[in-house]
Amino acid sequence: MCVNCIRGQVDITEGIPKQVSIYWCRNCGRYLQPPHHWLTAELESPQLLTFCVKRIKGLSKVRLVDAGFIWTEPHSRRLKVKLTVQREVFTSTILQQVFIVEFVVNNQMCERCTKQEAKDTWNAVVQARQRTLHKRTFFFLEQLILKHNAHATTVNIKDVPDGLDFFFGHKSHALKFVDFLQAVAPVRFKTSEHLVSHDEHSNTFNYKYTFMVEIAPICREDLLCLPLKLANSMGFAQPLVLVWKVSSLLHIIDPFTLTTAEMNASQYWKEGFRALSTSSLLVEYTILDVTPLGPTNRKWALAEVQLARSVDLGVNDTIFFAKTHLGNLLQPGDLAMGYDLASGNYNESDLAPMRNKTMPDVVLVKKVFPRRNRHRRIWDVKRLEIEEGEGKRSETKLQKEFNEFKDELEEDKEYRSSITLVKAPNAVVAKPKDNNMMSEDEDEEDPAYPGVSVDELVDDMVDMALDEEDDEQ
Repeated sequence: MCVNCIRGQVDITEGIPKQVSIYWCRNCGRYLQPPHHWLTAELESPQLLTFCVKRIKGLSKVRLVDAGFIWTEPHSRRLKVKLTVQREVFTSTILQQVFIVEFVVNNQMCERCTKQEAKDTWNAVVQARQRTLHKRTFFFLEQLILKHNAHATTVNIKDVPDGLDFFFGHKSHALKFVDFLQAVAPVRFKTSEHLVSHDEHSNTFNYKYTFMVEIAPICREDLLCLPLKLANSMGFAQPLVLVWKVSSLLHIIDPFTLTTAEMNASQYWKEGFRALSTSSLLVEYTILDVTPLGPTNRKWALAEVQLARSVDLGVNDTIFFAKTHLGNLLQPGDLAMGYDLASGNYNESDLAPMRNKTMPDVVLVKKVFPRRNRHRRIWDVKRLEIEEGEGKRSETKLQKEFNEFKDELEEDKEYRSSITLVKAPNAVVAKPKDNNMMSEDEDEEDPAYPGVSVDELVDDMVDMALDEEDDEQ
């Protein structure tokens, strides 16, 4: 038989379907790869071509030589693939044939999008809590979550009075998030599970899991009175110390000797003490004189200062003398925030470690800079999409706390080094002005103010491939 007669009598594509149905989720743009996997692929991409070829039954009986897409309208709900196959029909006779398979795209919502639409549908929840009167810790935690994309698998995030609730579709995602919290904050957690349904025939159980994560109620700038045994084991001469940084460890310093140490989460929860004073009790002082004492440690220098409460100036002549770790920052005439222990009222149990010891009158915490030009900031921070929960806090108080958090970022370069700052929309970088050309109502910028430089900022851009990468993972 000649070639034309063989082609007329033999069809090597017999048994191979010429039309195949595939399923596509319009919300996330993924294709269903049975039974449960969803694939992300662009139109006419190699990934989509591989997916379509694998969906054709009967190709194992022939040898696939070539495959490629035939262009169709993007909204036609049709994909056409041109295939070239070969098969041996007689002894030493191989026949090659070209044919087209049409794929009909049907809509079907994937499981993840279904859960996102029904916001009450979740499998695991991480309840992050901190028993404090402010949200400073969660503002910083929010920035760490955004930087490391730790919220990528969350179904929903809800605001609650003492923290945040993170909802996940799978238990493994919640466990990964708990590990992230342990890496960035001193926490302890416990788990519980609730039986939702039970199939007696297949002996399967459906549970919802809850992870209760408690963050240590200790924040930056808090004043601690450590138990004597713990203070001695950490090398402190006296138990009164300051917290200068919080990560997975509590970084503390003795402001009178510059001795530093770190406390891990297990050490803290074993003792379970609370802060003697928090940042809400800080008092403003005016520095009258500074005498360096010589010792230095990292970014601190020990000095003896003469100071008075700012509200007492011109009212009385009360003057205090104190040692401080801010000797390299303070100059006569500066303002500083500190704890007024001379007139403070504390519980006797909290001050028990200081019994038979001399109590200082003042513990300075930080320098106060004269200018905070919030309206001139060229930077900003991103925020999470958080659903409002019950018992919502005052918007005015939250905004005030958030502004104070941004002030701390601006003043402390080391504090903001672990998060991402973005360029503020429509921000204009101020140019240096000639003092002779300045108007009377314009104030000169304080050159000592530790502002954020343009080099520290990134453009606020949306990564279009982020969702695809998360889906593949």
